[in-house]
Amino acid sequence: MKTQLSVRNATRTAIILGIAATTLAGCYVVPVVDAEGKQGYYTYPLPPAGTPMPTAAHGAPMPTALTARLYPENDIASATGMVTGTVTNMMTGKGRFQLQYGNDVLVGEATRVSGDERRGIASAYGAGGTYMSCEYQMNTPRQGAGTCLFSNGAKYKVHLGM
Repeated sequence: MKTQLSVRNATRTAIILGIAATTLAGCYVVPVVDAEGKQGYYTYPLPPAGTPMPTAAHGAPMPTALTARLYPENDIASATGMVTGTVTNMMTGKGRFQLQYGNDVLVGEATRVSGDERRGIASAYGAGGTYMSCEYQMNTPRQGAGTCLFSNGAKYKVHLGM
């Protein structure tokens, strides 16, 4: 009798975990700082590769959240390691940039360079005094790469998108 209950509980647990894994597959968690400075985490589903950009009712592209992965390029950056954040591409030549660097949440903006739809710069600042500046080039509206320099001298290679 105990063996049957044990097998039944194990089966039920496996089913629940399978449903959870299936439900969360294709999602990623994005940290967001609200107006009061509190950090929250939200999940956003990833569209399948090759999915066309969603558009608003009037035909304009809708904002898209992109993952930003920063990989160390010098010894100062290596001390912190890889850093991740988000860029919300507003599809207007502007974007919002946010990442956690050490104990500081840096928030800023990204802007495309005039005359070159693919190149851009991003700047962010944290309440603890840390700041950063990046230059990047987009291959598509959802993917790009560049370099970032932090106020402490840390240099990173940044990859944007999926």
